Amino acid sequence: MEIDYKDFLKLDLRVGLVKSCEEVPKSKNLYKLMVDCGENNLRQIITGIAKFYAIEELINEKIVVLTNLKPRAIMGIESQGMLLAADLNNEPFLLKIDERKSIPPGSRIK
Repeated sequence: MEIDYKDFLKLDLRVGLVKSCEEVPKSKNLYKLMVDCGENNLRQIITGIAKFYAIEELINEKIVVLTNLKPRAIMGIESQGMLLAADLNNEPFLLKIDERKSIPPGSRIK
């Protein structure tokens, strides 16, 4: 499906720094991340990558976050965005920020 460029511009993609990560109770697939997206408060993001990434692999990683997605409850916990990942054979691979440059959390991805 193709979209117009003006629709693409509606997406607010930002650099996010994962500050904390914990398992979601009663779930084998979900983590609750607290992510610095350059705002006053950390964003809570619920993500289904627990089978593929250990908690310690995610802490302090700079990732790509869709920040203007309408919040929704996942297992009763509000998720305030979505991290981006590539899909290879139904396995997610996080899109991470190149660390050769010091790109601060909240930087807009264009």
